Amino acid sequence: MSRSDEHRLDERPSWLVKPPAHLAVIMDGNGRWAKKRLLPRVAGHRQGAQAVRRTVSACRAWGLRYLTLYAFSWENWKRSRLEVDALMALLEDYLDGEEALMREKAIRFRTIGNRSRLPLSVLRKIEAVEQGTRDGGAMDLVLALSYSGREEILGAAKRFASDVAAGRKAPEELTEELFDGYLDTAGIPPPDLLLRTSGEHRISNFLLWQLAYTELYFDPVLWPDFGEENLKRALMDYQDRQRRFGAEGTGETLSRGTGQETGKA
Repeated sequence: MSRSDEHRLDERPSWLVKPPAHLAVIMDGNGRWAKKRLLPRVAGHRQGAQAVRRTVSACRAWGLRYLTLYAFSWENWKRSRLEVDALMALLEDYLDGEEALMREKAIRFRTIGNRSRLPLSVLRKIEAVEQGTRDGGAMDLVLALSYSGREEILGAAKRFASDVAAGRKAPEELTEELFDGYLDTAGIPPPDLLLRTSGEHRISNFLLWQLAYTELYFDPVLWPDFGEENLKRALMDYQDRQRRFGAEGTGETLSRGTGQETGKA
């Protein structure tokens, strides 16, 4: 039995026959949630942190292997200093409160993005939690922090170019698989399903390389109100889709979760 199997909880519901291995989420709507209630934006972010806890718990219990959350984009640095400081403080509080549970549930914590602008206290906390959860084999929780999909691709290209200049690689060696290894997400499979809340229908510079064949799902609910029922609807919708990865369609449908042909459409 693999380490991942040893730590998997026996809580996967009967309706979830074929969960995505990797779910990515654009958590959108905290500010609008607060505005609707005449509250400061930070109140929406605090409530959004509760939605993060619910989502991580459900994904762990239901057997998803990777969960990537778009927590703070590179563009978010343009927000007010007050809001940015509040978001950084919430991140520290989240990690302080969840580290022990991550270890207990065998969740490995990781981040992607440019850490250079993160406050030192936040950076130290991230490094401590990454180190403390490094042996988690049941689920990887990946936070995209100070992240830009375009910058990630540019950075990967620069690292490959540096290897070419140093004689470690030749230009003709470059393949998609090799390039994957230069990305922040090296070693993490691409998302099977991208979920975005708040009713917006765009990917907002998130995982631009990795989303090439990802299924997309948009939920009108604002992120602070996102719960297990919303996640269930997204996963059930995913199970009903036929993924072809760019291959020519044959009209065949697949039995949910079995990968076996069930007839002609």
